[in-house]
Order: sequence, then structure tokens, then C-alpha cells
Amino acid sequence: MHDSFQVKEAIAEIIIQVKDVDEKIFGVILEIFKKEKVQDCIGYLSDDENHKHLEQQIFQQSDNKKKQCEIIKNLKQINDVLKKIKDHDFNNQDFSEESKLSLIQNIKDDKQNKEFLQFLVHLTSIDETLIQAGSNSLHILVQMKVDFRNKNFENIKIQNISLVGATFVQCNLSGSEFNSVNINGMNLNGAILFNCKWNNLKIHELNQLVCQTYYARSVCFSSDGNTLVSGGGNGFGTYDDSVCLWDVKAGQQKAKLKGHINIVYSVCFSPDGNTLASGSQDQSIRLWDVKTGQQKAKLDGHTSGILSVCISPDGNTLASSSYDQSIRLWDVKTKKKQAKLYGHTSTVYSVCFSPDGKTLASGSADKFIHLWDAKTGHQKAKLDGHTNYVMSVSFSPDGNTLASGSADKFIRLWDAKTGQQKAKLDGHTSEIMSVCFSPDGNTLASGSSDNLICLWDVKTGQSNAKLEGHRSAVYSVCFCPVGNILVSGGGNRFPTYDGPIRVWDVKTGQQKTKLEGHSSAVFSVCFSQDGNTLASCSADKFICLWDVKTGQQKTKLVGHSNYVYSVCFSYDGNTLASGSADDVICLWDVKTGQQKAKLKGHTNIVYSVCFSPDGNTLASGSADDFICLWDVKTGQQKAKLEGHCCTVFSVCFSPDGKTLASGSDDNSIRLWDVQTGQQKANLNGHQYTVNSVCFSPDGNTLASGSSDMSIRLWDVKTRSQKAKLDGQISCINSVCFSPDGNTLASGSFDKSICLWDVKTGQQKAKLDGHTSTVLSVCFSRDGKILASGSWDNSILLWDIQNGKAISSADKIYKDILAQFKAPLCLNNPQPESNNAIILRISQIPLFQAQGALILKGDFINHEGYDLKQLFKSKGSCFLEDFKQK
Repeated sequence: MHDSFQVKEAIAEIIIQVKDVDEKIFGVILEIFKKEKVQDCIGYLSDDENHKHLEQQIFQQSDNKKKQCEIIKNLKQINDVLKKIKDHDFNNQDFSEESKLSLIQNIKDDKQNKEFLQFLVHLTSIDETLIQAGSNSLHILVQMKVDFRNKNFENIKIQNISLVGATFVQCNLSGSEFNSVNINGMNLNGAILFNCKWNNLKIHELNQLVCQTYYARSVCFSSDGNTLVSGGGNGFGTYDDSVCLWDVKAGQQKAKLKGHINIVYSVCFSPDGNTLASGSQDQSIRLWDVKTGQQKAKLDGHTSGILSVCISPDGNTLASSSYDQSIRLWDVKTKKKQAKLYGHTSTVYSVCFSPDGKTLASGSADKFIHLWDAKTGHQKAKLDGHTNYVMSVSFSPDGNTLASGSADKFIRLWDAKTGQQKAKLDGHTSEIMSVCFSPDGNTLASGSSDNLICLWDVKTGQSNAKLEGHRSAVYSVCFCPVGNILVSGGGNRFPTYDGPIRVWDVKTGQQKTKLEGHSSAVFSVCFSQDGNTLASCSADKFICLWDVKTGQQKTKLVGHSNYVYSVCFSYDGNTLASGSADDVICLWDVKTGQQKAKLKGHTNIVYSVCFSPDGNTLASGSADDFICLWDVKTGQQKAKLEGHCCTVFSVCFSPDGKTLASGSDDNSIRLWDVQTGQQKANLNGHQYTVNSVCFSPDGNTLASGSSDMSIRLWDVKTRSQKAKLDGQISCINSVCFSPDGNTLASGSFDKSICLWDVKTGQQKAKLDGHTSTVLSVCFSRDGKILASGSWDNSILLWDIQNGKAISSADKIYKDILAQFKAPLCLNNPQPESNNAIILRISQIPLFQAQGALILKGDFINHEGYDLKQLFKSKGSCFLEDFKQK
């Protein structure tokens, strides 16, 4: 391919030949092609009669009545370029990376060339000879982060490309055909997906299975990989403390096995797949007939909850471990206890047989791992290395390596024969709950309380990938014996946190897809006055400036030596202020990215910065308990406001610039006279830390968010509380008024964002998308977009005002939507949000399909697994379901 490519014209040089073509001509040509059902685009354009017809149509639809000679020239240019592309490597599956980068570099600033690439994408719905060229065009456009919002891509045919991170918010993709396409991190929020045929898809996250109402503590595959079992519950007795059986490919529940009266901590199949063992907090082990779902036996003996069960490779012996510090061996056939193994001095969290069945490994809260002779019950070895609880142990398929996961945040690999440590894997930021080897032994999966799953290369000890999707602790990970499937179980005691079971495609999950973003928690986000730029700051010590439309990073500001907690644009948008844990405030030139000044005066962390409306004064709040007012031009401190007795977390100027509000760890809100520096009022009512304060646009109302889980609205003139907004179930970290003052947004520790009607105090919508604490929320100046920053290292941009059903070019979709309008409303009586996430800026891609409307069609991954459950778990609406109801 490379030799032939050298003698051919570079694709960039071909495409720029249409840079002077009026972009509206592309639309006219497409209309005519569709109307006349053209299948050979180049042949049609080459015919003289057709050429004249096109000339006439373009002339009639041209706004400025282009000269006929210009139209003829444009049509010839388009046809010549299409001919060249058809025979070019660009129309082949193996189009080179080097050529792709060259193309992006040459056309990234040219609007006409981007329009031509979209024209090529649309041609895939017409001319099958140009499908790969159109597919590569779409890939290029995604790489350049072209904004596709509300676009119509009906009937396009796309193949053999990656669309990782593509944003198709509220697009019409009905009738589209995708084959062998990587859809990791794709955003399909609010999209219309009628009669799609998507096959051989590549995506690391397959399905989210919901059985246990609150969390899945353990998951396990049958030996043939067709059935999955999960155990969980919440331990409250009145909910689902049950065992579920699932059809893996269909993602459907096959059976629910009831009998346990408390949390099911562990489940395990026998090697032949006919028997299932489950261990519970109710101190019992139960054996189940997988085919009938009937209980075969109940094994009693432990004096406390059972945390782990494992059946030996020959199916004859069951090992169990418990809070009672013991391990017990049971005869599966007779249901009798064989032995009781003592040696650990604390809770035994995990037991696992070696592949040959001769050795049993156990991990305990006493920080040790024991290796036991499975026949005699004698201890063979004691592995010492972890500095905290050992939560999980797992043998490699060849039995030579033992992996252990611990509350010390590390995974250790041990030589199973010698007991020597081979490697220490470092990557999680919280306790490791579960470890499991892949069938070939080359990959180790780990689940953690940091909500992540890590995939490790066993030979090198390096992390291959991080799978993000769970919103709380990952308790269990398990590889399918066949294929490249991994299942994880997680969740929390509270229903708002997580969908408990997720299925992942390990093969595509190993791809190192890098989306630009912060590498740590995003503490603050702020829009520029014109709404085109978003500033964010993070625990990674950096400040980033982003293009709001594309999500591309415009500038990275480097200067702080510690966490950056707050950013704020001046009202003219030329200056950005930042406050940091290095006790310093920096002023930055937004255009050049250069640091203009360093303001020193605080003696502790600067948590909040805010410009006055005239841009002349900057206020800052700090952990030194003081508020400082600074002269922006000179960088000199103008005043030091004393009154708070604890950390000042938030400061905000009133719209007229005369009053400054501050919120503090002393539970109070204070109002200050900016001119005199004197305290005007002390607003008391919150019971815990006031994390955020914000004035309404008219200056009459002040909103405050607190760790007491409440939002309060205050009358600034009377200095009295007007309302208390309750609804979020954790501390409120950030509040922000919309520009019209009618809506208040709040970000919470519970990972959600709430939108409130300021007049009524009622919750209008709840936005779920972050996988960890929401630290900051900010409206764009036109009120159409809300930005949110989170501890999950991501920034989300939300479409606040649109939220409308997408209108299709074809009347049929309007008619179909009209049929389902009433049932949709009836089935969603609670406050629902149509506010789509229009952009996600993160290092880890996350598949999104909230509010996508789906009717018929196929969504199948490359191993034959149906992804419809995944779409449902992401909040998609299957219209057939409503029709059936």
C-alpha cells in the first residue's frame, strides 16, 4: 500500500481542491441524488444531461445567483475529486495513520473542506463504492471534534473505523448501518435511532444488568460462558437478598433464586455448571440446581456471615470462609463438613482453589495469605507483604501465579510454588475488592472502591486500561471462560448510586484511547463572557481553557505548584484568576496564556476567587479564615476582611459590585460592604459548612449550598431566609444561578446535579452523568449550557434549554413520535430531564445514550452480544416496549 501511495496524489492535496466550492452546492446535490435515487454518483455527475439538470437546480436555489460558469466549474471540481478519491487509499480500510494526520493538519481550519467530508459521509447512503471513503471522512471529522449536534445522518453506511468519543447529541441516525465500528465513549444522548443495523461493534462496556436493587457483591460465569450468576442485596431483609441467573448474550435475567435472608456475598458454579453455591451474611451456604432453580441443600456451620465460596476443579469439595475467622471444607455430594481450617486471626475475605485442586489460597483481614493443602487441611505457606486487609485472591490458569488484592490499594503477584512476591501493581486509589485472571492468564482484572476496573499485563505489571462506568465500589470482577468478556459487580446500599452489574469487552477495553482532559479531580469550571471558552482547574495543578463547541483544549496554563481550587474570568474575558493550595493567586492573560501577576498575601489554601463586575477588584477566600480584596491593575492588596473564624470556601460579588458574599466552614454566610470593608450582615441557618454562595442576576437573592445537604435562598435586602431547597441526599458543593435568574443549578457529593425552579423552590430536573462527586457547576452567559466539574476527573457540558424531540426531515419519524408521546408521559410521572450531555471532556471515554429513542434495529457487538440492555442501562427509550404496554 505504501509504495502505491507514494506515486498517488496525497489525499490532503485532493480534498483541498474543493475548498473554493460553495458549501451549499453539496446540499443541493444530495437532495437531487436522493430524489432521483442515484446509486452511481460519479456516473451521474459525468453525464452531460444530468450535468445541465444540476446546473439549473443549483442556479435556482443559489442565494446570490452564481454565474453559470462558476457552477459548472464547481461541479467539475467535485466530480474530479470524487473520481480521485474512489481509486485512492482513502477509500480503503487500511488508510494510513500518517496520511490521516497530514489531512487533519491541512484542513483543520477550512470550513469548506469539513463540509465536503460531511458530504462524503452522506454519500455512503447513496453510493456503495464510496462507503470506506465516507467512513474515513467521518473518522477524520470525529478526530477534529466537529460539532455534529442536531445533524441528520439518516441511512449512512459506516464501516471499519473508530468513532471513539464521537458526539452525536440529538442527531438522527435512523436507518444507519454500522459494521465493525468502535463506539467507545460515543455520546448518543437524545439521538433518534430507528431501524438501525449496527453489527460487529467494538465497545468495552456491553450491558448493565439490574437484578439486586442496591448492589451486586459477587459475579461468576458458568464454564461454557453462557450463564452468569450474581449475588447481592442490601442486607435490610425487605429487599433483594437474592441470587440471579442471566443469559449472557441476551443480557436477560433467566431466574431469581430466593432463600437467603441477608446479603449474598459470594457465588460460584460447579465445573459442570449444574450446581451453584452461594454464601450469605445469614451464615448459611446454599447449593442450587441451576436447571430447575431449586435449592438442593443448606449448609450450616459457620457462626458468622460467609464471605467467600469456591468449588474445587473436580466438583467434589466446597471451600467457604467467614467473618468467624475460619475456613471450612464441605463434601458437595454428601453435603457434610470435611474439615475446619484455623490459622487466620481475623476475618477471612476470600478463598480460591488452584487449577489442579491441590492447593487452597485464603486472604484475610490479618493482612496474610495462607496456602493450604486441600486434602489434609494443613498449612503449606504464609505469604507476608500486604499492609492491610487482603480482600481477594485468585490463581492464574496455569497455577503458577497467585494474585492478591488488598485494602492497602496494591495488588501483589506471588509465585504459587515458592511463596515469593513476583510483582507489586500500583494504580488504584482505594482498596482492591476483587482480582481475577483472564482465561489465557495474560491479563489480570481488578475491581476497587475507587469505582474503577483496571486491566493489567501480567508479564510486565503495567496497566493496560481503566474501565470507567460504575458509580460506586466495584466488589467483584470475573472473566468469561470463552471470548473476551469481563463482568463486574458493584453498587451501594442506596439506589441512587449505581446499576450493579456491568459487562465489558476486554479486547476493545485494552485500547489506549486518549481524550484530552484533566488527570485528577476538577474543582472549578467557569465560562468566559462570550460563552466560547470554558476554564477548568484541577488537582493535577493545571488550568485548562477549552473550546466549548468542540471540547478541544485551547491552552494549558502551568504555574501553580499545588491543587488549583478556583478559576474566574474577568467580565471582559481578557483575564483569568486562579486560586491554589500553594497559597497564591495567579492572574493570566487569556489570549496569550501567559501569567500576568502573582498575588501573595494569604497564608493558606486559596479556595475561591471572584472578579467584581467592573473587573477592577478581585476577591479571594482562604483557609487562613480571611477574605482579601485585590487591585487587579496593580496586584496590590486593597483590604483584608476579618470576621469568619474558619476557612472561607466561597466568595461572590453582587451584580452592582457593592456587596460581597462569603460562605465559610463556620456555617455562616457574611455580607460585606466592598467600599468600606465592613461586615453588613451575618446570615445564620446552615448547620454545617457553607461551600458555595451565588447572587441572582438582579442581586435580590443569594443562594447558598451547604454540607448540611440543603440549599437556602436569602432575601439580600431583609437578610432573611426565603426558602430551603431539599432533595439532594448529600452535601452541596456548588450553586449557580442561570442568567435569567429563574433556575438554580446545584452540584452535590451524591454525584448528581439538580436544577431548581427559583420561584417555586421545586426541583425541575436531576442530571446524572458524573461517576463521582460534583464539585462545580457554572451556566454559560446565554443560559443554554451548564458546565460541571467532578472528582471523576471529567467536565460535562449539558444542553439546558433545548431538550426538545428531534424533528426529522422525514414526516414518518414525526408521526411515530406522536404515537408514543402520551405513553411516554404516562410512564414518566416523576420530574425527568431532557437535558442532554452535549460534551464530555475526560481522559476516559464513557458511552452515553440518555434519552435516545430506539425503534427496532440491531445493536450487536463483534462477539454476537446484544447491546440493547446497554442502551437501556444508559437511559435510552425503546419505543416497542411502550407499544406493548
